Amino acid sequence: MNYKYAQRMSKTPRSFVREILKVTEDPKIISFGGGLPNPQSFPVQAISQAVQEVLMENGSDVLQYSTTEGYTPLREYIAQRYSSQGLDVSADEVLITNGSQQCLDLVGKVFLDKNDLVLLEKPTYLAAIQAFSLYEPQFKSVELLEDGVDLDELEKLLSSNDIKLFYAVTSFQNPTGITYSDQKRKEMARLLKKYETVLVEDNPYGEIRFMGDYIPPVKSYLDEGILFGSFSKIVSPGMRLGWIVAKEEVMDRLITVKQASDLHSNYFTQRVVYQFLKTNPVDQHIQKIRNLYKKQRNCMIEMMERYFPPEVKYTQPEGGMFLWVTLPEGTSSMELFDMAIKENVAFVPGNAFYADGSGENTMRLNFTNSNEESIEEGIRRLGMAIKKLLAEK
Repeated sequence: MNYKYAQRMSKTPRSFVREILKVTEDPKIISFGGGLPNPQSFPVQAISQAVQEVLMENGSDVLQYSTTEGYTPLREYIAQRYSSQGLDVSADEVLITNGSQQCLDLVGKVFLDKNDLVLLEKPTYLAAIQAFSLYEPQFKSVELLEDGVDLDELEKLLSSNDIKLFYAVTSFQNPTGITYSDQKRKEMARLLKKYETVLVEDNPYGEIRFMGDYIPPVKSYLDEGILFGSFSKIVSPGMRLGWIVAKEEVMDRLITVKQASDLHSNYFTQRVVYQFLKTNPVDQHIQKIRNLYKKQRNCMIEMMERYFPPEVKYTQPEGGMFLWVTLPEGTSSMELFDMAIKENVAFVPGNAFYADGSGENTMRLNFTNSNEESIEEGIRRLGMAIKKLLAEK
């Protein structure tokens, strides 16, 4: 049969990371490719207890349909946690979603028409490129520096283009691991307000700071901004729960498109997660994750110092799950990937994180889903592959 697909399908890329994960299913391969939390961080026993308590105390109620906005006590919990961090949010400004990935889709549905301009970081979260591509926008990119985007370039782009959305991961950015400074956040908020561009601030890693001082979201300085959050990194990614924070006018439209998508997020999971949060010392749990990831991050950087050639540069994140490697100019990380697989180690080539397909000499490494022994061996293998590639140039 000759299927007549929507034109948008020809412009929407498949997830490069998902394709790479297929390659790394071989147990011999040490993979730094996926953005996977460490299973050691999953509160298995506490979640099991929460499931039992929810079913025993609420029975059939938790297996019923629910409201689109999400379970009210869970939304209140999220709002109160923001308030304790200095961000004034009400429960009515919180929408529970199927992971933060759905946040991207809902925002795309609400805001984007064909050929609208969307501004991205360079590099950016590759799944944002995929999610927004369904709505056929045009992408612009702003260079990412060590402390956030280049503000001069940002203002030039905002002043000369009718940019509808600016999507940014401001803390422990995926893929680079960098964090925007507080001063840069304030100035960015001023510029976005001046040029009436909507900020879409993705913050799935904000709680996983293991070095340095807390910095509030840009939304603290830009009330009109839209903020994403997720339980994937602090509870479990498999439970697929995230949220959007937005003002009432935007929230009304988000609720409408979510009703058309799925009616509401998994109600049973919402109740279980709330029960876990209510009955467990969550901050202690998060601190355990921070301690674990700090060790893994430090181990990876130590091994890179030991095994990588000196001309290879890399970021040194203060939190999150990733660091970013830059190879010498003219070196292809795609070529390196093929060589690394032969050494039984994997990563994500960097060009997947650029809307324009550039960044061929960059790559992303995940340090959270490998123990220290695997990190040392994997970085040793990767270092061998890099040296071999550079020797051929």
